Amino acid sequence: MSTATLFATQDEMVAAQSFAGRPLPDLLSELQTLYLEDERPWVIGFSGGKDSTVVLSLIYTAIEKLPAHERHKHVYVVSSDTLVETPVVVDMISSTLEHINLRAKEQGLPFTAHQVVPKANETFWVNLLGKGYPAPTQSFRWCTERMKIDPVSSFILDKVTRHGEVVVVLGARSQESASRAQVIAKHKVDGSLLSKHSSLPGAYTYMPIEDWTFDEVWMYLLGAPAPWGGTHHQLFELYKDSSAGECPVVIDTKTPSCGNSRFGCWTCTVVTKDRAMEGLIESGEVWMKRLKSFRDLLYRTTKPHNKAKYRNHKRRTGKVQYARGQIDDDTTIEKKVIPGPYWISYRQAWLKKLLEIQKNLNDGGNPIRLIHEDELKHIRLEWLNDPNEPDALDTLPAIYASVYGYKLEWMQDSAGVLSQQDAVALREACQEHGTPIELAIKLLQLEQSLDGLSKRHGVFKRIDTLLNQDWGELDTLHTKKQDASMALEGMQAAKGKMQDIFQENTSYQGKTRNAKSVYDELLAGLEIQYEELSK
Repeated sequence: MSTATLFATQDEMVAAQSFAGRPLPDLLSELQTLYLEDERPWVIGFSGGKDSTVVLSLIYTAIEKLPAHERHKHVYVVSSDTLVETPVVVDMISSTLEHINLRAKEQGLPFTAHQVVPKANETFWVNLLGKGYPAPTQSFRWCTERMKIDPVSSFILDKVTRHGEVVVVLGARSQESASRAQVIAKHKVDGSLLSKHSSLPGAYTYMPIEDWTFDEVWMYLLGAPAPWGGTHHQLFELYKDSSAGECPVVIDTKTPSCGNSRFGCWTCTVVTKDRAMEGLIESGEVWMKRLKSFRDLLYRTTKPHNKAKYRNHKRRTGKVQYARGQIDDDTTIEKKVIPGPYWISYRQAWLKKLLEIQKNLNDGGNPIRLIHEDELKHIRLEWLNDPNEPDALDTLPAIYASVYGYKLEWMQDSAGVLSQQDAVALREACQEHGTPIELAIKLLQLEQSLDGLSKRHGVFKRIDTLLNQDWGELDTLHTKKQDASMALEGMQAAKGKMQDIFQENTSYQGKTRNAKSVYDELLAGLEIQYEELSK
């Protein structure tokens, strides 16, 4: 791979090049003027892709050229690591951030680079494998807010709290996509370089390369060495022979999906095919076939005809939810039921498969972390306390040991955990009495959670809540729902008949005028009948 650049230094390129119809020195001067204008620190959203790398390079160069006494405010470089980023990109981004921190310190520049990650209980695997969330789709992109928007927004708002206001610099370009152009245009304020962000109070956005073309981006990156050292040729190799773009730093829900990009998540199921991963495999990263296979498995679970197979018929509320109206046709049950979380048996199998892929890659010379120990511990707690299928046998430690051959140090948590012998006895007892074993386990967990409390405030309400959830097979629940509907229809018919019988009875009308329910009216009618019979 050639490391030659068109110009030997950044200064030579700056003096000779123009981009988007303006000389490069003019843009650098704009950056310097905006930087010196006030005391608001800058936050550069850095995804590691081509556009955000250009923006970071431009700002680094502009501030580097300022006299030391004018470098008066800080520039934060923030990169979002979802923990499921495309593996070949992770090392490159981490290396760039390290170089920026080292180089900036040596040069006395006010730059610090930071990586933010999702909260430990909101990672991709904790949500999907732990809570059973379905793999993301266009209509249910739960991952974007939890894994990208929230960590970056929290970082920005922390700086707003500390400094009052901040300027967020993004590498968005209008040419990148029609949807991105609409987002940029919507937030743009005429006559101003800055736009006030709609959802982050105290944050203003600035997009210095919004008019640049694709070719100009690469002309800049390959034109000279990176100001913090090295070149951008590794980045170019990742993009080469691919139509995929980068996944931008996301700070609102209007940003398009990054499923087609090289710089998105390898687990992304929002798109039908992951062209980025396929391109990397074709270019020599053959080991990623295992990841593609796992990603494709998750994608298949999102297909409408597979939902009933992989997902519980109950939501996490413990109730079966229907898409519309009353069900009166047995042939349309699957179409009407809104599926809930993945069955825990699939989650257990997928976790084992993921751990096996990770171990095989590590043993084969690819030291890649696909899932972290903290995530495993949160997944374990989610399984133990699952609202529909509590993992009474505490299977996760055993799954880990079966793959790695040793046990992790697990936090002691025996809530509802049964021995194999206890589980067999409980299952037999439940079968004998026609009681769902999941209900029995949830009641045992409730009892254990109240152990030692002198006052069990609200215990009967909590028991009632458990008993009123939808326990049992879908067919049984559907029959119960139909029976309840028929009973209600019968009650309404009885009410109508009673009203007809006593329509002319003024004493009945007086008693039922203020009736609060069907039952009150029926009771009033029976009282009238009794009075007439006793005459």
